[in-house]
Amino acid sequence: MSETVIPEKIDILEILRLLPHRYPFVLVDRILAITPEKDIVGLKNVTINEPFFQGHFPGRPVMPGVLILEGMAQVGGVLAFYSEPENIGKKVLYFVGVDKARFRQPVTPGDQIHFKLELLKQRRGIWQMGAQAYVEEKLVAEAELMASFG
Repeated sequence: MSETVIPEKIDILEILRLLPHRYPFVLVDRILAITPEKDIVGLKNVTINEPFFQGHFPGRPVMPGVLILEGMAQVGGVLAFYSEPENIGKKVLYFVGVDKARFRQPVTPGDQIHFKLELLKQRRGIWQMGAQAYVEEKLVAEAELMASFG
């Protein structure tokens, strides 16, 4: 693995440079902390303007759990690219598995989600990460995620 230069802040423009996702499917707004090959913390501001709130659920908006998992995976993608920068612009990181997913409390408009991921292991091209999502320091979701460059 090569040495990585980390910008002072990893904002949405840098996230868009790394990940192929675009509106309305970019589910991370900023990276707050990163240690390549180790861990990362990302932020998502949840607003009522999110397109999924129109149907999930009218009158009681709740962020779908699968989108919380996707946000975790996107933050994990940033970690993987900063850990293997030779793949930036050349490969896509694919989400290939999820285990032990649990949803502890609803995420609603106005919440800020902090996604915290740590690399559990990397073997034969598969990245395995432990992921948690917090709102106001309360655990709202957790899972083990797997991804692979392709």
